[in-house]
Formats: sequence, C-alpha cells, structure tokens
Amino acid sequence: MFRKLVVAVFLLVNVSALYAQTAEDTYNKYLDFNLARLQGEQDKAMDLSRQIMQDTAKLSAKVKINFFNSLAKLYEDDNQSVNAIPLYERVVAAEPDYYVAHRALGYLYLKNFPDANKPLNSPSTDVDYIKAVKKALPQLEKAQACDADDNTLALIKTLYKNIGDAARLSGLDKRLKALQVKCEDILID
Repeated sequence: MFRKLVVAVFLLVNVSALYAQTAEDTYNKYLDFNLARLQGEQDKAMDLSRQIMQDTAKLSAKVKINFFNSLAKLYEDDNQSVNAIPLYERVVAAEPDYYVAHRALGYLYLKNFPDANKPLNSPSTDVDYIKAVKKALPQLEKAQACDADDNTLALIKTLYKNIGDAARLSGLDKRLKALQVKCEDILID
C-alpha cells in the first residue's frame, strides 16, 4: 500500500511538472510572438501564433485575451479581416469596455461595403448592408463614446440615416453618454 502511494505521488509530481513546463513554454512563445510582431517579423509572428493557438488553454485569461487582440491586429494589418473578426469578437466578449477592439470590429463589419460612409438618397433595402450596419453600429458607438472622433460620429449618423432608423439616431447622444462610463484603452496581462 505504501509503495502504491509513493508511486502515485511520484507520478502526480511529474505530471504537474510536465504541465508547468508546457504552460511556461506556451507563455514564452507568446512573448516571442509579441517580440516578432513589434520587430515587424510578420511571418515569424504568424508561425508562433499557430503554435500558441494549439495551447491557448495553458495561458492565463488575461494573457489569452491580449494574444487574441494582438493576433487580430496582425490579421487586420494583413487584410485578413475574416480571421481578425472572430478574434476581436472574443476580445470584446471578454473585455466589453476595451473600446479599441470595438472600433476595429465596427469598421471590419463594414469592410465589404466601401461606400458605407456615403449618404443614400433613401434608406437602403440591401439586406446584407443593413445586417452589416446593425452589427457595426454598437461597436462604433462604444468606440465613439470612449474616444470621440468626428469621422466615426459622422459615419454613425450616416449609417442610421442609410438604414432609416431615425429613432436610434435621435437617441444617439444619450447612448453615447451612458457608454462613456466604462472605457478601457489598454489590455493588461
């Protein structure tokens, strides 16, 4: 019996050490990923990101969100919005007050509509356009509330007019004031 207990403790200690080593390795890859990204080594950063994505469960929640945000930005800069959007959505879900990701999402949702910022003579009936605008507006509003920008405000107003939503447009100032209460501009890991 004593021998089985000693073997069990030995195995538990070794498995724990192996897991700690793996978590540390994943975190070190995350640090290398950030360094490569900051040094403009996009290919290396992408290679490291693929390795990290397999082991994100071994990262702390805050580090994981930072990684998703950094990888989303990397994809966005490489015109891979299809890959960036789900990552930004994870960031916003975990950190709803981080307005930088909201701004990115808002503009990425509209990316397939290059003339989205142009006023229309009458409300749009394009179902895909309306769907994209309705996804983008809450994101853009959070960004505008936290970091006021004349271009973003003009875009928001134009989008409401383009989809014929006068009621939401008239309540914009009130919503922006309410959204200003909590704003984060930096993610901390």
